[in-house]
Amino acid sequence: MLPLTLISSLAGLLPLPADHLHGPVLAPAVARAPEVQADGADSGLDEDPAGDVSPTQAAPGRQRQALPDSIVVTPRRRETPRNEAPFTMHVVDEELIERRAYRTLPQMLRDVPGVLPQETSHGQGSPYIRGFTGYQTLLLLDGVRINNSVFRSGPNQYWATIDGSSLERLEVVKGPTSVLYGSDAVGGTVNALTRSPYIWDRALGGRFSVRFADGEDSAVGRLELGGAFDARTAWLLGLTLKNFSDVEAGGSTGLQPNTGYDEWAGDLKVEHLLSDTSRLTFAHTRVSQDDVPRTHSTRDAISFEGTTIGSDIRRDLDQDRTLTYLRLDTEDEVTTSTTLSYQTQDETQFRTRSDGRMDEQGFDVNTLGLASAVSFDSGPGALTLGFDWYRDSVDSSLQRFALQTPADDIQGPVADNATYDLVGVFAEQQLEVASRTDLTFGVRWTYAAAESDQVRDPVTDDRISIDEDWSELTGSARLTHALDEERTTRAFGGVSQGFRAPNLSDLTRFDSARTNEFEIPAVGLEPEEFVQFEVGVETALDRFSVLAAVHYTSMRDVIQRFPTGNVNGAGENEITKANVGDGEVYGAELGCAWRMDDRWTLFGDVAWLDGEIETVEVAGSAPIEDHITRLQPTTAHLGVRFEPPSSPYFGEMLVTHAADADELSLSDIRDTSRIPPGGTPSYTVLDLRGGYSVSRAFDLTFGVENVTDEDYRIHGSGSNRVGRNFYVGASWSF
Repeated sequence: MLPLTLISSLAGLLPLPADHLHGPVLAPAVARAPEVQADGADSGLDEDPAGDVSPTQAAPGRQRQALPDSIVVTPRRRETPRNEAPFTMHVVDEELIERRAYRTLPQMLRDVPGVLPQETSHGQGSPYIRGFTGYQTLLLLDGVRINNSVFRSGPNQYWATIDGSSLERLEVVKGPTSVLYGSDAVGGTVNALTRSPYIWDRALGGRFSVRFADGEDSAVGRLELGGAFDARTAWLLGLTLKNFSDVEAGGSTGLQPNTGYDEWAGDLKVEHLLSDTSRLTFAHTRVSQDDVPRTHSTRDAISFEGTTIGSDIRRDLDQDRTLTYLRLDTEDEVTTSTTLSYQTQDETQFRTRSDGRMDEQGFDVNTLGLASAVSFDSGPGALTLGFDWYRDSVDSSLQRFALQTPADDIQGPVADNATYDLVGVFAEQQLEVASRTDLTFGVRWTYAAAESDQVRDPVTDDRISIDEDWSELTGSARLTHALDEERTTRAFGGVSQGFRAPNLSDLTRFDSARTNEFEIPAVGLEPEEFVQFEVGVETALDRFSVLAAVHYTSMRDVIQRFPTGNVNGAGENEITKANVGDGEVYGAELGCAWRMDDRWTLFGDVAWLDGEIETVEVAGSAPIEDHITRLQPTTAHLGVRFEPPSSPYFGEMLVTHAADADELSLSDIRDTSRIPPGGTPSYTVLDLRGGYSVSRAFDLTFGVENVTDEDYRIHGSGSNRVGRNFYVGASWSF
């Protein structure tokens, strides 16, 4: 239960006026006086895009401003005023990313209500959004689908392969958005938007930024260069280098060996204005991670509240991901966006077991994509039509350096010589059904197909093939209603279907999974289906803002993992899968902010979640009701921010509290190296941070995370979070 004192503190904010939001609550920003500096905490209902910008935005070489936070693109696949978005959504913008000094993309979501930022290791993170993660949440990069057919169930490492230093903002839409984005968009959709060229008035300019932290023993540096070839063409080139040494946890845990890794990333974007109403964009990004350890499964793990120590001598992952796309956008009476994309993902795992046996396994995924959407006024309202197609080509391998068998040549962790197609066609209509009421409804047809002739039969070790396909119709209907003429307060809600087709990981995974488990192929699976009901309200007055929502999701035919009862030659419990999971997830979120005067803002949020799902204890047993896996404990933030008008400095204090995570699923109980017996203990963490703009071109940020040196772990993670962590960052624009 959330402490009554904290509930009282949050409730006490409700009748009071507020300014725009300054913190992790990420409720709607409200109108601000022109002299108040723009904050990056979230989007604003009445935000004035022409208002003051931060020193970073106003610095030389930063003349071109980013998309205003009052405009979002993810909820409708086109630019939309945020107060018309019929979902609970949050914006984490560039200024907030810099001020909070987030280390990875999953960490950038840690302050969003209803999100649990699980980290298997410090280089492998997967956010739980309203109880869902892995392939039940959808990650986009500039609107291009990053999820592919090898994404695993539960937390996976792929969200950490997006370079947060290159991002302009994150748009987080909670709940199913399968009508617009298809399979996987169940718990939420996160669109990571990279920076566009911001120098259009000269040939060369840029920015250099660095960040150092002592508790993480980390150093991150980024150099951006940009300029304009002519009045219609501009470019931006970025390079990021990251070095993370072993993390120092709080309290008695102390130094956590074998938790560091190296990473580098590069990106290029060129924008060319074909006319006053059309733009052509070319972009390329690459992220490469070297030897990211899966620490909890090795001997280097440190027990936390009774967790078991792994037996592996080494278990490291190399990740290399690229995305290249060409996009044509037009905006006139008809708005269109068409994107041709090509992605590569290369994963290699190096493992040395306790008896000295070594193996190397991995896969290469090449993904070709084509997506297009067109929006226009259909008479009754705005109509959006579109389609998308993605095709994965997958090669997979396993090399044992001892005891190699002929069956090991069939596949690696997933099927070899495999393809996976995902095709969708959708339509969404927006109608003004009353003077202040909008109805948005839509439908999508999705087709998915998996094919491979190199799958390892877990019983006979023979080579078998799969050739399966599925199709599904999904729909949604959502309302927004302005409660006043000024549209400062609105109610929203509706019903949305979610859908997830089985992927190659579901069908063909042959690989070690959670603690002492080994997952085997399971053919004949059916799609997972979800229906979410949501009601919310948000307001943005002169000095007060609030965002509140309640949600309920019904789940049917969810693919559940459970033991077969067999043990393989390595002593691991064999795990299979089936569509046995019917259940429900429900919760509530509240966030608010109060601008006490022109200098001080008080803010806070709280999120509560619960849920049950059917599963089986072992293959052949009767279904039983179980908790959903890694159920997020009640979590709250409470903070205060000091930022005088037109001042060059700011300061912020933030307290984060999470209750005991003791409602464990059978899968949680078996995951003994990450989840302590009886659950993950509660924690309270205090962060202090500030910043100073030395000049229009030079900014400093600094802070202390976990001031009290709390020894704690995010529920379901494989390592503890950093202890007392001093950090400093600097940014110079030229």
